Amino acid sequence: MDKMQICHLYPDLLNLYGDRGNIISMTKRLNWRGIQTEVFEISVGEHFDPEKYDIVFIGGGQDFEQEILLPDLLGEKTANLKYAVESNVTFLAICGGYQLLGNYYKTWNGHQLDFTGAIDIHTIGSTERMIGNFMFEAELNHRTIEIAGFENHSGMTFLGSKVQPLGKIRKGSGNNGKDGTAGARYKNVFCSYSHGPLLPKNPILCDFILQTALNEKFGNYELKTLDDEAENQALTAMLRRLR
Repeated sequence: MDKMQICHLYPDLLNLYGDRGNIISMTKRLNWRGIQTEVFEISVGEHFDPEKYDIVFIGGGQDFEQEILLPDLLGEKTANLKYAVESNVTFLAICGGYQLLGNYYKTWNGHQLDFTGAIDIHTIGSTERMIGNFMFEAELNHRTIEIAGFENHSGMTFLGSKVQPLGKIRKGSGNNGKDGTAGARYKNVFCSYSHGPLLPKNPILCDFILQTALNEKFGNYELKTLDDEAENQALTAMLRRLR
């Protein structure tokens, strides 16, 4: 039986607004298809092996939690995260986890926190929060998909030239409230400011991320179709409200 190894990085520190639900969604949707999963929780003081995992998930956290884990993150974990990203390991990073994969976070009063630089993004703090339900459009398998989420952040994230947005904002602020972008994609890395969590609300996006990881591990993998009628009805209702 096929098996996927999933790493949940800093689950005790980065788990705002039920972000752990993304792990639950991925494991359930794999298990329902007969694919075994093993989830490894890696936190402060624990080794992150960049060659062990098929999927790495990093959730959201406030500035306080980010500063707590920074001494642990910078060093061996940073080098291993960069190696994993460049080796096409599939990542999903939400809010604070998204920011941590970037070059730095500069607070509104000019204090700079240097992060991993695993992807070419940077974040600038603002005195105003971007908060509420939001929606964006993403191109997945040559289809335009509407995705719903919930954002709550004061950091404004800007993408470097080699990083593509995950989608285009249709309602809400997205990355920075200025350029209409939502989230980021680089190689097999997917990033978003969407809490709530993101994947149970958006099964098509969840399957796209799983397909990416399965293809990387097994080649051209055939992902069985699931009955998502209830999930899609809930998503349609939310999208209708946002429109």
